[in-house]
Amino acid sequence: MSRWLKISLRVLAVFFVLIILVWLGAAYYINHNNKSILATILKQLNSNVNGKINVGSMETTLLKGFPGVSVSLKKVQLRDSLWSQHKHDLLNANDIDVSLNIFSLIAGSIKINKIGINNSSIYLYTDSTGYSNTSMFKSKAQPKNGDKKDQKAFQIKKVDFNNVNLVIDNQRRYKLFHFLVDELKGRIDYPDSGWNGKLKLKTMIKSFAFNTRKGSFLKDKSLEGTLIAHYNNETKAVTIDPERLKIGDDDFYIGAKIDLAKNESAFAIDIRADKILYRNISLLLAPNISSKLLKFAIDQPIAVVGHIIDDGNKANKDPLINVRMTVKNNTVTIPSGQLTNCNFIGTFTNKDTVGRPIGDENSTIKFFALSADYYNAPIKVDTFTVANLSRPLATGFVTSQFPLENLNSSIGGETFSFKNGTADVKLYCQTDIDNFRFTKPVITGSVAIKNADITYIPRNMKLINSSLTLNFNQKDLNITNSRFQLGKSIITMNCSIQNFLNFYYSDPEKILVNLKLNSPQLYLSEFIPFLGPRKAVKRKPVTKNSIKEVSDQLSAVLEASRIQLQLQVDKAIYNRFLAKNLTANIALQGNGVFFNQISVSHAGGQINLTGNIKQMGSINKFTINSKISRVSVKDFFYAFENFGQNSITSQNLKGYLSAKVNASGGITEKGNIVSRSMYGQVVFNLNNAALVGFEPIQKVGKFAFPNRNVSNIEIANLDGTLTLNGDKINISPMQVNSSVLNFNVKGTYGLNSGTDIAMDIPLRNPKKDETITDPDLKKQNRMKGIVLHLKAVDEEGKLKIKWNKNHD
Repeated sequence: MSRWLKISLRVLAVFFVLIILVWLGAAYYINHNNKSILATILKQLNSNVNGKINVGSMETTLLKGFPGVSVSLKKVQLRDSLWSQHKHDLLNANDIDVSLNIFSLIAGSIKINKIGINNSSIYLYTDSTGYSNTSMFKSKAQPKNGDKKDQKAFQIKKVDFNNVNLVIDNQRRYKLFHFLVDELKGRIDYPDSGWNGKLKLKTMIKSFAFNTRKGSFLKDKSLEGTLIAHYNNETKAVTIDPERLKIGDDDFYIGAKIDLAKNESAFAIDIRADKILYRNISLLLAPNISSKLLKFAIDQPIAVVGHIIDDGNKANKDPLINVRMTVKNNTVTIPSGQLTNCNFIGTFTNKDTVGRPIGDENSTIKFFALSADYYNAPIKVDTFTVANLSRPLATGFVTSQFPLENLNSSIGGETFSFKNGTADVKLYCQTDIDNFRFTKPVITGSVAIKNADITYIPRNMKLINSSLTLNFNQKDLNITNSRFQLGKSIITMNCSIQNFLNFYYSDPEKILVNLKLNSPQLYLSEFIPFLGPRKAVKRKPVTKNSIKEVSDQLSAVLEASRIQLQLQVDKAIYNRFLAKNLTANIALQGNGVFFNQISVSHAGGQINLTGNIKQMGSINKFTINSKISRVSVKDFFYAFENFGQNSITSQNLKGYLSAKVNASGGITEKGNIVSRSMYGQVVFNLNNAALVGFEPIQKVGKFAFPNRNVSNIEIANLDGTLTLNGDKINISPMQVNSSVLNFNVKGTYGLNSGTDIAMDIPLRNPKKDETITDPDLKKQNRMKGIVLHLKAVDEEGKLKIKWNKNHD
C-alpha cells in the first residue's frame, strides 16, 4: 500500500470518528437539554405564526437522522388564534420526526434538515367569511435584514409524510378536498427565487369537490406518482410540472399552477390521458356529471385533454372546465342505440358565452366531424351541439346516404320491411333533450327515397318501385315527388301535414294529413287492408333501439292520425265494378273511414255517394247515402254482386236505374258484403226496363197466363220503394205496368224464408189498351175484368202461390 493511500485512509478514519463523536455529542446534548432545545424550537416557530404550536414531549432518535440528529415530537398541535370559534386543528400529529443540522446546534441555532409527519391529521379550514386557519403562518411583522438566518431556520430540506389525513375545507367557496396520504416524501431545495421540490406521492382521494353541493370528483380513487413543484417568491405561485400520475389503474399527465398571492385559492389544472376507457373517465367525475355520462358508453379507449381553472373569483362557485375528447373507429352506445365505426372530436365547456356565469345554463357539448354507422345507416354530422345542460337543446345538420335494406335489421320486421331503394337524408335538427331522449324536434330539410319496395307489415301493404321526398319545414311535413305502386295500381301523391312534429309524440290523434292522390288506373281491391281495424295508439316503452322505436312510433302515429284524402282516378276497378272519372273526398279518423263525397261515372250513368265504414274487426259496419242517375241496371247489379242477394240478379234486369239509397250493412275485412246484413231504403225508378226470367213471376205466369211471355216482361217506367231489413225486403205498394200484364204488388220477400207477397193481377191483356191515349181512361181500364188475388208464401222451404182470401 502506498504511503499517500495510507495517509488518506487515516485522515478519512479520523474524520469519520470525529463525525461520530460530534454526532454522539450532539445527541448527548439534545438528550440532556431537550427541554431547552424544544423551547428554542417552539420559540422560533411561534415567533412566525399567529396562533399556538404545542408539543407534548421531545425524544432523541439517534439513527433516523444520521448524520444529523433527529428528535421525535409527540402530541403536536397547531392552532390558529380563532381556534376556539371553529375547533379545527391545523395540525394534530401523534408523531413528528425532525432531523436537525449538527453544525447549527454547535453554532447555537437550530436548522431543520428533514421533517417526518406520521399518523397525523391536517385540516386547512376557511369559514364562510373567508377567514382561514392557515393565516397563522402569516408573518407578524416585515422581516429585517438581520432576521434572514431565522427565516432559513424554518427551511425544511426533506419531508416524509406517512398516514396523514389531509383536509382542505373552504366553506366560503363550497370546496372540500380530502386526502388519506399513505406516503409523501421528497426533497426541497431553496434557491433565491423560492423553492423547488420533488415529491413521491401515494394517496387515497376521499373528496375532490369543487362544489360540495354537486358532489366530488375522483371520489375513493388512488393517486400515485411523482410531483415536481416550484414556488416563486416574487409571484407567490406554486407550479407543478406535467408528470405521469396514476389515478386508479389509469395513467394521466397532470400539471397545475396555484396562485397564493391574494389567498383566493386560484388554481389551474391541466390533465391529459392518451388512452383511457370512457367509463373510467366518467367515474372520476362528480355524481351530477357521471350519472349523465354513464348513460353513454364507448367501447375502446379514447384520448382526453382537460383544463380546470379557478380564478379565485368568489362569485364563481364552480371552476372553468374545458375538455377535449378524440374518438376513432369506436363503438358508441347512446340511450337510443349504437353508433358503430364512430369518429369525432368532442368538446365540453361550462362557459360557452363570455360574460355569462359558469354553470349548466352556460355549458355546451360539441361534436365535430362526426361520422358513424347508425343501425347500418352511415351518418355524417359536421357540427352537433348540445347547449344549456339544465334544459338541453341539441342542434346539428345530419346527412346520410344508404340502401334501405340496411334498415331491416334495425326495424326488426315488425312495422316496415324494405327491399331495394335508397335513402338520401339531409336534415337540420333542433330538439329538446328530456332524460337523454330527443323530444319536441324542429326539423328542416329532406329525406329522399327512390326506387323502393316497402311493405307496411301491420296492414300487409306492399309498395313496389316507389319514390317520395319528405320535406320538413320546422313543424310541418310535406311529401312531394312521390310515386307509389301497389300491385297494378300506380299513384302520384302530394301530402301536407301541418304541426306534424308538434303532435307526433304527444297527440298523434290531432295530426291532420291532407293527401291528394292521382292515378290513371286504380285497383280498389289492393286497398282492402284499409278496411281492417286500425290499431289502438300505445305509447311505446323506452328501448335501446332508436330506429325500431321510431318505426313503432311512426306506425302508431299513422294509425292514430286523421287523414283527409282527395282522390282523382281516371279508371277505378273493384272486382266487377268499373268506374271512370272517380273523384273522392275521404277521411280516415280513429276506427272509421268516412266518404264525404264520392262521384263516379259507372254503367253509362253517374253515382254520387256519401257514407262511412266503422272498422270493428273481421266484419265492419258501413252506412251509405247514394244517388244513382240513369245507370244500366244490369251492369249496376252485376258490379255490386246483386247487393248480397240472389233473388233478383243482373241476369233478371234490363233498363236504366235511377235511385236514392240510404242503407247500412256489414262488409268483411276482405271487402265482401255480408249476406242478409243490409238495412235501409231504396227509392228507385226503372226506365225502359225489362224483367227477365224472374222466378216468382214465372210461377204466377204458368198458373194464370200460360199463353203470355212472362219470361221477358217489358216495363216502360216503374217507380218503387224497397225497405231492406236484413234477410227480408219489404216492398211498398207498387203498380207494375208491363208488356205482359199489369199488377199491384206489396209485401215481404224473404231472402231465406218469410216471403209473404200479395199480388192483385187483372187478367186483362195490357195490349188491348195500347191505343188508349187518355191517361185517366187507361188507368180506369187497368183493373177491369177478372182480377186474381194471389199471394206468394214460403212453405216448408219452398215458394208457393195461393189465393189471397184476405185481400184488400
